[in-house]
Amino acid sequence: MKKRMLFSSLALAAFLVGCGDSSAPATTNEAGSSNGAETSAEKVETNLVTIGTGGASGPYNILGTTLADIYSTDFGINSRTQTTGASVENINLLEQGKIEVAFVMSDALSQGLAGEVSFKEPIKNVSQIATLYPNVVQIIAKKDSGIETIEDLKGKRVAVGDQNSGVEVNARTLLAGHGITYDDLQVDYLGYAEAADGLNAGTIDAAFLTSGLPNASVLELSETMGITLVSVEPTNIEEIAKEHPYFISYEVPAGTYGNEEPIKTAAVPNALVVRSDMSENDVYLLTKKFYESQEKLVNSHQAATEIPSLDAQSGFIAPVHPGAQKYFDEQK
Repeated sequence: MKKRMLFSSLALAAFLVGCGDSSAPATTNEAGSSNGAETSAEKVETNLVTIGTGGASGPYNILGTTLADIYSTDFGINSRTQTTGASVENINLLEQGKIEVAFVMSDALSQGLAGEVSFKEPIKNVSQIATLYPNVVQIIAKKDSGIETIEDLKGKRVAVGDQNSGVEVNARTLLAGHGITYDDLQVDYLGYAEAADGLNAGTIDAAFLTSGLPNASVLELSETMGITLVSVEPTNIEEIAKEHPYFISYEVPAGTYGNEEPIKTAAVPNALVVRSDMSENDVYLLTKKFYESQEKLVNSHQAATEIPSLDAQSGFIAPVHPGAQKYFDEQK
C-alpha cells in the first residue's frame, strides 16, 4: 500500500512539473520582462498585411514593397503590396476591409472623409499613422511643345492620371483653380508608365505625374527625350489653398531631371493610413516598425528623405489610430 501511495505522489509531482504551476511567479529575462509577455507584446495578431500602393514604377510601390518586406521579415507574417490606381482606390479598399495599410494623398483623404468628389459618402474605416513626403505635381511636356505654364494646357492632349486616382483628383483641382475644366482639354486617363509612353510616342502633349521626387518614368523621359517641366505660380497655389488647404508651394530642385533652374509647382503631402478596425496592438507595432525603418526606406527611394521625423509630424488629415497614438505618447 505504501509503495502504491508513493508511486501516486511521484506521478502527481511529475504531472505538475510537466504542466507548470499556474500559481508560480513568471520568470523574467535579463531585461526584466516576464517570459511570454514580451512575446505577446511584439507579436502582430493578423497573419496578413496588404499594403495598397499605386503604379508599379511610382514611389508608393517602391516604398510599399520595402515596408512589406520589413513587416514580413521582422514579424514573420505575410505582408505584400497591391498595385492599384492609388489614393482613391486605396481608400475604398481600406473602407471595404480588403487591405490593411495604404499610401494615399492628403487631398483624396480629405475628400474621402467629407464624402465628396470621388466619394459618394464619408469614409469611416480609415485612420492615419504618419504624414509622409510631399507628392510633387510634375506636369511634363515635350521640350518643343510650347507648353511652359499650366495655362498653356488649354486645347492640348493631356494625361491626368488614372481615373479617380490621387493624381487625377489634384490635377482636376489645380486646373479648376486656373479656370480650366476638362472641357478645355483632350483628356486621357493614363498612369505613370502609360503617360510616359504617350509623351514619347507623341500621342499626348503633356501629362500630370504627381509623386515623390524623382519619378522613375519622368527620369527616364528626361534621359531619352527633351522635356519641359511646366510651372505653376505660387500666388495661384496660395489662392487655391484657401479652399483646399492641403496644397503647398514647392520647387523641383535644379538638376532633378536635367533642369538648369528650380521649377515652381504645387505639392500635396502623402499620408500612411490603416484600417480603423485593426487592433491597437497591431497598429502600434506596425507604426513603431515604420518609424524605426526610415534608413531602409530612404535606401529604397530618396523620396523617403522628406518624410518628417517623428517629432516633426503634423498636418494629419484623418483621425490618428489609437495604436499609433500609443506609440507617439511613448516617445514624448
